[in-house]
Amino acid sequence: MKIVIVNGSPRKNWNTDRLLKEAQRGAEAAGHEVEYFDLYSLNYSGCRSCLACKRKNIAEPCRCYWKDELTPVLEKVLQADRLILGSPIYYGQPTGNLRCFLERITFPAMSYSTYTSVFKGKTDVDVFLTMNADENYYRESYAAKMEEYFMPFRFLNGKLRFFPVCDTLQVKDYSKYEMASFSEEHKKAVHEAQFPAALELAHKIGAGNAE
Repeated sequence: MKIVIVNGSPRKNWNTDRLLKEAQRGAEAAGHEVEYFDLYSLNYSGCRSCLACKRKNIAEPCRCYWKDELTPVLEKVLQADRLILGSPIYYGQPTGNLRCFLERITFPAMSYSTYTSVFKGKTDVDVFLTMNADENYYRESYAAKMEEYFMPFRFLNGKLRFFPVCDTLQVKDYSKYEMASFSEEHKKAVHEAQFPAALELAHKIGAGNAE
């Protein structure tokens, strides 16, 4: 199985990155072919609305024709069996870089004539969402929004699943930052209690052993 992992977080070796790296380890341990990409290490933009992917009689309609450092990543995703994404939640939405990726991979897959998919393959999509909000807030305020936000990935014809990781630890030392609304004691207690289980789940997801 071919798996592409895309990290939409700008912070290396922190919550989102650690979860995705654990998913990578799980996938590799299961014998899958895995490639990992950090979006914030690439120079690219969102959809330019050039409409090259909507021209009549083109050989490859499900393809972004804009050339930059994201182009090879998009091509690998279309060849993959699974796409594993991760992003922190900023202002109630995934990061801007992940949004640009979403536009570039899903817009070519959508027919402007029938609003169905022109993608001939099937790529399942798993989404890790890390956030400062607790689980109750995620369910009440974010869950439906995330379903709608990531809906365009359904043009890849596969399953779309979400794995929220809530109430995450933001920094190692809160005393160095203007973060008086947060309790460092609470954040560290939640992190110690919950994050190991989140990493274990990520490993299973990567291996394909999580429902």
